[in-house]
Amino acid sequence: MALPSGRRPGSNRKAQLGLFAGYLLAGGGALLGAALLALSLFRPETFAGLRSMAADIASPAGQAGAGGRMATQNVFDAIAGYYRAGSRNAELRDEVRIARVKLAEAEALRRENMRLKAVLRLADGETRPVATARLIGSTAASTRRFAWISAGRQDGVRPGMPVSSPLGLIGRVLETGRHSSRVLLLTDPESMVPVRRATDDVVAFAEGRADGLLRLRLVNLGINPMKKGDVFVTSGAGGLFRPGIAVALVTGITRDGGIAQLLSNPAATDVVLVEPIWQPQAVAASQAPSIAEVEETDAVESASAIAATPSTATDSAAAPSPQITPVVEPQDGD
Repeated sequence: MALPSGRRPGSNRKAQLGLFAGYLLAGGGALLGAALLALSLFRPETFAGLRSMAADIASPAGQAGAGGRMATQNVFDAIAGYYRAGSRNAELRDEVRIARVKLAEAEALRRENMRLKAVLRLADGETRPVATARLIGSTAASTRRFAWISAGRQDGVRPGMPVSSPLGLIGRVLETGRHSSRVLLLTDPESMVPVRRATDDVVAFAEGRADGLLRLRLVNLGINPMKKGDVFVTSGAGGLFRPGIAVALVTGITRDGGIAQLLSNPAATDVVLVEPIWQPQAVAASQAPSIAEVEETDAVESASAIAATPSTATDSAAAPSPQITPVVEPQDGD
């Protein structure tokens, strides 16, 4: 039988020899590996030097690989941190906003405590207040200036009583209800308070202007001694307001006085004190009719009585007069 034309005897023998050599090398490598494994198991110290040499040779490559891993990890950490920083910044902004609100609430509470402490100190003074109340409302756009407080007749409040805050006088009670009262503010055009300068005896009248300011009119006309920045307090004249309550601060000078700003702004006041009338006897005496008025009233009543007298006489004449029977005394001869 003839051999195929594509195969030659020389190439087939070479392939067989190469395959046989490969088997021999593989078998030898397996035997060598088994021998080395057995030797490493029974005598591990035999290959300690070789292992150290191999570790030294592979150390640069390991360091390079570790550096690459760290760099890659840092890149991923930076990307993740960027996204986490965005959400964290949003949370921090919300926390800062909430903290600002809480801080504002704490500041408002601190100021409220300061006002209440000032009211308590004012209540501990020589003049005992009739009632402590909340200022629950006030007019701002009207030409008349009123306020309402949460205390009335049931709390002992009566018309004419002064209303003040820790910063100064606000007004006086105008009308009272059972649980609330209406207050005539100092800035009302119908309000007039006797005042004096806190540093000396310059006296004036504080009149309301219906625009939130006061007009100070000097009692003694002449050279105007007022200056900007002067503080005026109640003088006690009239007996309604006790002396020494702060009223206004001079902000402008006029020919007969000045323009002043209230020291106690009702719009910024929460708690007020209702004080008793300082001199109720003097106020009652000033409101009582004078002697001339009493005499005039008596004269009018007398004139009315005289005018009514003729009709009384006519009625008496028209009535039949009683018959008088004379009494005859008996004579001695009878």
